[in-house]
Amino acid sequence: MVIVVLAGGVGAARFLEGLVHVIPQEQITIIGNVGDDADIHGLHVSPDLDIVTYTISGLVDPVKGWGLRGDTFECQNGLRKYGYRTWFNLGDRDLATHIYRTQELRNGRKLSEITEDVVRRLGIRTRIIPATDDHFQTHVLTKKGWMHFQEYMVKLKTRPRVYRVSFRGARTARPAKQVIESIMKASGIIVAPSNPVVSIGAILSVPGIRSALRRTKRTVVGISPIIGGKTVKGPADKLMKACGIRPSAVGVANSYRDFLDALILDRVDQKLTTDIEQLGVRPVVTNTLMKTLNDKIRLARVALGELEQ
Repeated sequence: MVIVVLAGGVGAARFLEGLVHVIPQEQITIIGNVGDDADIHGLHVSPDLDIVTYTISGLVDPVKGWGLRGDTFECQNGLRKYGYRTWFNLGDRDLATHIYRTQELRNGRKLSEITEDVVRRLGIRTRIIPATDDHFQTHVLTKKGWMHFQEYMVKLKTRPRVYRVSFRGARTARPAKQVIESIMKASGIIVAPSNPVVSIGAILSVPGIRSALRRTKRTVVGISPIIGGKTVKGPADKLMKACGIRPSAVGVANSYRDFLDALILDRVDQKLTTDIEQLGVRPVVTNTLMKTLNDKIRLARVALGELEQ
């Protein structure tokens, strides 16, 4: 049995933390978002891949939800003395991952190969595959013009109004090796509670991935990251509005309706079940807020249970 999970960053990582407590790590394949990847101080940073990797390995900073537990930022402090605007925080130990990744990319290796190396070296038995090895970045349009998603998210703290979202490189990108095969051979597929526009949406924008989800005969279960019309963390609700998507569990179901069998939504949204059913998606109501490890484990069990329906 192998369960495939489409994953963004923090929300997906929290869910996966529960999932690895329910089934063996080697029975999980994660297809990760690379639209957030950015060049920071000349280094190739893959935020979502790293958040998931650090979380499963038990190394993540549990307070921030990203970076490494107990990391220091002396390099960042030093850069500030030289006049650098260090709006994207990279911890001192975290830098090792980015330096290694960047050097290996310059040596001609693919991102998926490097990610496999990082996963193995950190003692993880789960397979983590970038959605694509090709150049692929998410940009958003604001009054200041087009900007990389990380600039909007981290530097500007999601304050500007977003008018459009663009996935640069989507037309020519190809799924990384084993992405399509993993989907087609999976025992079941889970769409993690990640941003449906810039996390899951970015993955689905890589040609071939969405069509593979439509073709699979296995059950596809999604988890809504929207509770009561708002996101738990991040700008999912703002970006859904910008793309003309209703910021609700219904909007999430509608975004995935062409391949989704069931959507898990929070109890506060129980009134939306009829609307979701009308989209041809089976609603599953439970508590989706993941505050504790027990919450994460329980939600993982609910999702796995729906795969067996």
